[in-house]
Amino acid sequence: MGASAPTGILVVDKPGGMSSHAVVSRVRKWFGTSKVGHAGTLDPMATGVLVLGLGKGTKLLTYLVGADKTYSATIRLGVGTPTDDADSAPDRFAPADAIRNVDQASIARGVERLTGNIEQVPSAVSAIKVDGKRAYDLVRAGEDVQLKARTVTVSRFEVSAPELRACEYDASPACECVDLEASVDCSSGTYIRALARDLGDSLGVYGHLTQLRRDRVGPFTLDRAVELPPYEALGERVEPAPLISLAEVASAVLPTVELSREQAVDVAHGKFIDVPAGSGERVCAGLYDGILVAVLESRAGGRALKAATGFAQPADLNNH
Repeated sequence: MGASAPTGILVVDKPGGMSSHAVVSRVRKWFGTSKVGHAGTLDPMATGVLVLGLGKGTKLLTYLVGADKTYSATIRLGVGTPTDDADSAPDRFAPADAIRNVDQASIARGVERLTGNIEQVPSAVSAIKVDGKRAYDLVRAGEDVQLKARTVTVSRFEVSAPELRACEYDASPACECVDLEASVDCSSGTYIRALARDLGDSLGVYGHLTQLRRDRVGPFTLDRAVELPPYEALGERVEPAPLISLAEVASAVLPTVELSREQAVDVAHGKFIDVPAGSGERVCAGLYDGILVAVLESRAGGRALKAATGFAQPADLNNH
């Protein structure tokens, strides 16, 4: 009998210069399975937490995509780029006198305006779809893309003291800029590139990211992340990293309901069960003996629960 397919959640520390799709491809080769997906892309320039689902774990990613996130970044004021980050050549430069007028007080006011519930226009070079096409594809084709503002929540936006420095670019061999180290807690869908751009614009000096690292996605931080083995090493036998169990992940991101064996079997068969006492959640994780049986949704006016996404088959419960 062949080994069962790997199932669970893997947290990867994505290296810079690698797309999220490339990470998925490498993990497929590493674990010997095609069923791998991720819970929210990271730009190629960015590093840090990328949450992947393997096997049945891909079905849990739906409940992780909307999780809050934490980032650390370096914002450069005084220089703008088409992509609002360092992946494209600068095309806008602030005059030196404007840069020298940027001080900690004016930066603090700009940061305050970008904290809380804000209306943010995403960076044009993004994966957002416009008429069925990715915005970045339209920009690369020479089209002028105007994205609509979206409400996002920036619950924390902290920056270091400004550091004035000399910068050199092909389009401006000698210019001055201000670098800030930033730390941001935000809702899903927030573009840190756009925060850098908008902070610069509010100060009249442009802005972009020179470094971005995702430190957290929901409950998963860098201390749970593993490094990818080099691609060339995967021709040999590289032991796969341990996966986080479905039950642990579901318990971290959803309210939980402990099921009896009879309830677990009924749920696995797609039947309704009565709402357990004390449970008033619309969506919850149904657990039995350390197994994630299903993500449950309330039905019948809140009087019953039924599997919205099943994870266990009746046979999986036989030895429990």
